[in-house]
Amino acid sequence: MDISGVISALVVGVVIGALGRLVLPGRQRIGILWTLLVGIVAAFIGTAIAGAVGVADTRGFDWIELVIQIVLAALGVSLLDRARAGRGVRR
Repeated sequence: MDISGVISALVVGVVIGALGRLVLPGRQRIGILWTLLVGIVAAFIGTAIAGAVGVADTRGFDWIELVIQIVLAALGVSLLDRARAGRGVRR
């Protein structure tokens, strides 16, 4: 992966993190930085999963890959929120 691919993956990760947070009901007690980091990780893992399943390279927009990434981001935000709530972190 060249530098433009990494930069575009980071930008997509930021968007994925925001979308993952938006699909969750209620208020999440994590900061925007954590949301963005979860989104970046979810974008990379989602792309790997989509590649393994064979849906990463399709004609047009990769909707299945996007859904996988958003679900992973929502799961990551939810898990991080629960972990922080369990330690008594309040915002």
